[in-house]
This record gives sequence, structure tokens and C-alpha cells, in this order.
Amino acid sequence: MDPTKGKVCVTGAAGYLASWLIKRLLLSGYLVVGTVRDLGNEKKLAHLWRLEGAKERLKLVKAELMEEGSFDQAIMGCHGVFHTASPVSKPSSDPKAEILEPALKGTLNVLRSCKKNLALKRVVLTSSSSTVRIRDDFDPKVYLDESSWSSIELCERLQVWYALSKTLAEKVAWDFCIENKIDLVTILPSFVIGPSLPPELCATASDVLALLQGETVQFKWHGRMGYVHIDDVAQCHILVYEHEAAQGRYICNSAVVDNNELVSLLSARYPSLPIPKSQAPEAPYLPEATSGHVSTRPGPFVWLQRIPHL
Repeated sequence: MDPTKGKVCVTGAAGYLASWLIKRLLLSGYLVVGTVRDLGNEKKLAHLWRLEGAKERLKLVKAELMEEGSFDQAIMGCHGVFHTASPVSKPSSDPKAEILEPALKGTLNVLRSCKKNLALKRVVLTSSSSTVRIRDDFDPKVYLDESSWSSIELCERLQVWYALSKTLAEKVAWDFCIENKIDLVTILPSFVIGPSLPPELCATASDVLALLQGETVQFKWHGRMGYVHIDDVAQCHILVYEHEAAQGRYICNSAVVDNNELVSLLSARYPSLPIPKSQAPEAPYLPEATSGHVSTRPGPFVWLQRIPHL
């Protein structure tokens, strides 16, 4: 183990991305403190204790997103904080109370705890490419950059609550960190795919599974979409944490395909499954933030080595 790696905190430790991130952090030699809502939920946490290095270098601490001060114990003494916890996109009768408020208040509660930690060096926040791409003023000739944000009004009109929550939460995070001189870097993954370490499938994995079963309604709003492997997203978080020169917002994306290309690819690879051979429902055109439309800052942390995934 590299003794210089230090201690970091990962919020929402039992989640899809957080589990992969903890796996990679442990393999890299970090001491990891993960926050969870229920320390007694053995079924939900068992996969974390099976990770290599977990028994020696993983500690789980109870914390609630909506309780200010709840993250103090977990974050105190950590050199880095990876804030991945956020309400997921799901049908909601009250999206403001169930998705928007927890995302905003939870982000601020985590950052308030970070402010109290004098050992803190950097916060890495998991945002989303949806904070950039949902806009009705898109010009394909104009490159998107760090100053580009999704339209709040359009998100509300389309009722894209997850994208709205991510956009508002990231903006709040930047305002708080600038005001309080906290070193913040944000990662904006596209549609995340890949094996699930937790026993329950996340929303993106469930959508893909539904498509393999012949359902297309989940892809109503996808249109032309960027996709990225979960392991790449986890390693991207570590990459920007470890490189001091990293700053600002980073799109994390691999390939871009439309619904028609997606179902063709899947049906060719899995011919025995009831994958629709015709086009899945297309969304109104929303540009996907890719390297072709987003300016990139040169440096060793911009490009990730391609990792083969089975």
C-alpha cells in the first residue's frame, strides 16, 4: 500500500458509482470512509465488505443527506471528499420534495461539513452531462465549454427532474465552494453503463435491461446519447482528484449513439433476446455533450487510457 495516498470520504457508499469508486480507491491504496443511511442493512452493504482491501482500509459511517452536520464525523480528517450521493430519477408525485430539495440540501450539507475540515484538499462532485446538454438554443457550430449550462426553464417544461436537480445542485456547489475557498472539481458523466456491484440495479442499468427485454419507453428522451462505462467514470474521479492541475468541469464520455444504432448493436450481439429490431422512440433533438462539441483543456488529466470492458 502507498502510505502517501491518505484518507478520503465517499458519500452514498452503497450506490452504483460509489461502489465502483470505493473499489478503485481501495485498489489504489487509499483509506476510505463511506457514508451510508443504514449501517444495519447487511444485504445492501455486503458487496462493499467483499472488495479487496475493505477489511483493512474501509470504514462505513451513518449519514443522512437532509441532516446538517450529519457528515461531520465521516469527513473530518479526510484529505478528499467524493460526493456521489444524490436522489435518483424515478416517477415522483412531488419531484420538488423527492428529487430537487434532497439534491440541493444534501449537496450543501456535505459541503458545510467539508468547510469544517482543515485537512481537506479537494472535493470531487459527481454531476451529469445533462447539466450541459438540455438547451433549446444549441448551435452545432458553437463549442460548449465550462460556461455552458442546461436551461432551467426547459428542464422544468420537459419535467426532466433529474437533470434539473443535477444542474441546480452543481451550480449551488460552485457558488458555495468559490465563496468558501474550497477546491472543487466536477465530473459530468453521460449515460453510465456496466456491471452493478450492488445487488439492486441502478436506474441506468434498469433502462438497458428493459431494452433487452423488448421495452423502449425508457428511452423516450434519450435521442442521440453518450454512453460511458462505470469503471471509467470511477477512475476519472480519482484522476482529477490526484492531479493538482485539474480544475473546473469535466465531461466523462466514451461513445455516442442514437436509439436506432443502439438497438441494432444490441440485437446483433444478443440475437436470442427480444430486443426491438426497429427504431426505439426518438426524443426531441438534444445535443449530446461530446469531445466534438465540448472544448477540452490540455493536460495529462484530460484523456483517460482506453480500458477494455467485457
